[in-house]
Amino acid sequence: MKNLEQHLSEYAKYHRDQRNIYTHYVGIPLIVFSVFCLLSKPSFLVSLPVLGTIMASPALLVWLVGNAFYIKLDVKLGAVMALITGLMVYWAQPIAQYGVGLWLAISLGIFVGGWALQFVGHHYEGKKPAFVDDIMGLAIGPLFVLAELSFEFGLRDALKEEVERRAGPVKPN
Repeated sequence: MKNLEQHLSEYAKYHRDQRNIYTHYVGIPLIVFSVFCLLSKPSFLVSLPVLGTIMASPALLVWLVGNAFYIKLDVKLGAVMALITGLMVYWAQPIAQYGVGLWLAISLGIFVGGWALQFVGHHYEGKKPAFVDDIMGLAIGPLFVLAELSFEFGLRDALKEEVERRAGPVKPN
């Protein structure tokens, strides 16, 4: 299995234009949220001894598996990702309570909007999206966004240096 640096560096090779990265800051969270919206229906109540009653859905299962993967790659980034995506799952539940037509319209509208931003970014980049060559790009994209944001705030300098050593520096606008 690839480590964090390998995953981020491979993904970063398709994302060296700052404008592309900026579109990903909005587009990828929209896509992730829309997937949680789509996966929040059907849902059902489950009683757990410690947690009490929770609303369970396919979104919760994807959240658990996805964040286990992120935490295995990096505990700190994974914990932040679990918090952010946990909020997304929580916010997706009310949307899933709408009738089928409205739920699908909202969820698919967010999904299409997120992908439109991705393709605008890749137009700037002049490269295809990473997932075209490696389907894992779909899973790494959200972690890449979080890592890039952490770099902008001056965090994780060693990780940033390693990604740039492997993928090259980010080209400014």
